[in-house]
Formats: sequence, structure tokens, C-alpha cells
Amino acid sequence: MDDPLLIARWQFAFTVTYHYLFPQLTMGLSLLIFVLKTMSMRTQNELYNTAARFWAKIFAVNFVIGVVTGIPMEFQFGTNWAKFSAFAGGIIAQTLAMEGAFAFFLESAFLGLFLYGERRISQRMHWFSSLMVFLGTWASGWFIIVTNAWMQAPTGHKVLPNGGVDLANYWALLLNPWAFIQFLHNESAAVVTASFVMAGLGAFYLLSKQHVAYARVFVRIGVIAGLISSLCQLWPSGDWEGRQVTHKQPIKLAAMEGLFQTERGAGIVILGQPDMTNKRLDNPLVVPRALSFLTYQSWGAEIKGLDAFPQTSWPDNIPLLYYSYHIMVGLGTIFIAVMAVSALPLWRRKLYDTGWMLWILMLSIPFPYIANTAGWMVTELGRQPYLVTNLFRTAAGVSPNVSSGNIWFTFLGFMGMYALLGLLFLALVLREIAHGPEYRPMAPGEAQSIS
Repeated sequence: MDDPLLIARWQFAFTVTYHYLFPQLTMGLSLLIFVLKTMSMRTQNELYNTAARFWAKIFAVNFVIGVVTGIPMEFQFGTNWAKFSAFAGGIIAQTLAMEGAFAFFLESAFLGLFLYGERRISQRMHWFSSLMVFLGTWASGWFIIVTNAWMQAPTGHKVLPNGGVDLANYWALLLNPWAFIQFLHNESAAVVTASFVMAGLGAFYLLSKQHVAYARVFVRIGVIAGLISSLCQLWPSGDWEGRQVTHKQPIKLAAMEGLFQTERGAGIVILGQPDMTNKRLDNPLVVPRALSFLTYQSWGAEIKGLDAFPQTSWPDNIPLLYYSYHIMVGLGTIFIAVMAVSALPLWRRKLYDTGWMLWILMLSIPFPYIANTAGWMVTELGRQPYLVTNLFRTAAGVSPNVSSGNIWFTFLGFMGMYALLGLLFLALVLREIAHGPEYRPMAPGEAQSIS
């Protein structure tokens, strides 16, 4: 408990996990709000426009809390991880600055226009502002993913005489192949979260017989978007992500699957418990040869186990990585099932009156958050013991002059502050949910043009 490295890692894990509860919803909602606004333009139905306006308020609350909780993360690079900042500042500063200077300002400026400018601009311009919010939100995600992708699979850098790194190829950094697959997987996961939230809230309104017309819209769009994005999590994004981990991070793959011994025709473990003392998996339930086929498209392909690598290069916490991976995959499979089962009565126009399915949708709201958190834990735990894969170890990145007491002080401060922010967030969102969508005709003279 007195190790500054350990406490600094705990603090960053806490702040980044808490922070990401909010951007995953804003990234997903930005797309769904754009869809609602587009449907309003195409159908001339004010129902969709009012629905878009309602979800924009939820988006705004998430956006503000996300900004507030995101700022301390970047400060931690300079406070708790000074040596890492000195090593990699020439790389990560580029993408983090672009995220703030380009994506954040694009997103925030057009969000303000969407929320407060509708009465002063045409409906076409209002639709355009929703498009810009969507593009800005996803561009922000892209720059963050590019930063993380460089830490997972570094490219576009040069090693300096002092041992640090600097940017050598700007486009190699921005167009890192790892980032494209990671971005697709991350953004489709964000849409899963937003879809379950939208469908779940619609289900709540239907069950409580409130705002029924809007609730039907929320459920319909949420289920359709949720089914598409959940399937995308499996293929292509999940499949591609698995293949690039196989080829570029084989130690991570072995730890995720609990594969301690190299095998030909390796199977996928459905259940089992890693035994780190005896280097084995207890009580395994395995689908034979499936892992070899999914990774190399050959039933007999060899998959390297942890025994093929020096133990100093193994992830620091293999059980946590293993369980996080299986939670992510298990929940992802459940999401496909829930949305597929919901889609059938939706297609038959019976979902709105199917109470048991509406209860499932409503109670499912927290689970995409758990799955996203588990997914990012897999990403980050699997990279250990490196901050930058094969270039810079985590133990070398901590600030040498910051004591454990200093880090504990800020850690506890963040926990208290974030608890208050969480209560404020819940109060604001629950207030909007209680108020619900409302239709307000525009007054004479307000801009109503569709042109």
C-alpha cells in the first residue's frame, strides 16, 4: 500500500474507468440523435424532432460530466507519470492536442447550436448541426483511440539519443492500422450502450404508460440499432480485433484464453478458473479446436501459450484479464440474443405490448456499461507490463519524486469529487426522464423552414 507505482496505477484506473462511463453514451447517442433528426427531416413528423431534442439534453449532461472527469486524466500524465511523459510526450501530445483543438471544439460548438439555436436557424441547418455533433464526437474518439493504438502497436516514431521517442511519420501515427479496427470495435460498442439506454427508457415509459408515442420510437430505434451494433461487435470488429491481437500481441491472447501451454488445435474456454500457482486452468469447459480455427482459419493451427514467453513479459494480473475478457464476450453474446429476440415481436408489431420483453430491455441498461469497462480492462491489462508495447515498461513511467502519500491524497480527493458528480449526474438525468419528451409548437416568426 506504500508503493507509489501501484497507487498511481490504481488512481489512473479509477479515473479512466469512471470517465468512460460518459463518453460511451455520448458517442453512441450522437449517432442516434442524428438518425432521429434525419427521420424528422424525411417524414416532416415533429415526433422525431422532439425525440431528438429530448435525447440531446441527456447527451449534454453526459458531455459535461465527461469533460469534467476527463481533464484530470491528462493532468496525471504530468503529475504521476512524469517519466512516461518525458519519454512519449512528443507522440501522445500530438493526438491529445488535436482531440482538444479540433474534435472537442467542433462537438461543443455545434452541440450549443443544436440545443439553443433551433428557433433561430432553419431545420436544415439544425439537422446539419446534429451531423457535426456526431462527427465531432466520433473524431474525438478517433484521436483518443489513435493515442491508445500507438501504445498498443507503436508506429511512426523514432528513438532519440536520450532514450525517448519523437514523431517521425505523422501519417503513420494517425493511420495506424491497429487504430482502425480498435475504433470500429469501440464505436460499435458505444452504439450498443446508447441503443440499450434508448430502448430501455422507451420500455420504462411503455410499462408505466407514459409518453407512449415517443416510447415506441425509442424502443424501435434502440432495438434496430442495438441488433446491428451488437452483431458488429461479433463480426467484423470483434473478429478483426481478435486476429490482430493474435498476430501482434500473442502473450495477451494466451492470457485472455487462459492458455498456459502451447497447443495445436487449441479450444476456446467457455468456463474455467486460472490457477497461477500450478500454471493451469481449473474445471475448464472448452469448445475443441475453436480458437485455432477462429484465429488462423485452421482447426489444427498452433497457438502459443504463456509457456512460450518469458514470465517477465506476462501480463501483471492474468486472472483479472482472463475474467474481464470472458465477461465482455459473455455479455456481448447476451446482447445479440436480447436484441434478436426483441426484433422478432418488433417486426410483428407486438413488442410494445410484450411486457416480459420490455422488462428485459429496461433491466439490461447497466450491462453494456459493464461490458465496455471489461473490454477496456482487457485492452489495457493485456498490454502490461508495458506502457508502450516492447518499448517502455510501466514501472519505468512513474514520477520518481511523488510519494505514495501525495498520490493517496489526490486519489481520495478524486473519489470524493467523482461521487458528488455522480449524484449530480443522476439527479439531472432522472429529472429529464421524469419530465419526459414534450412537444412545443414553434411560435410565429420562429424559423420553421425545411429548406
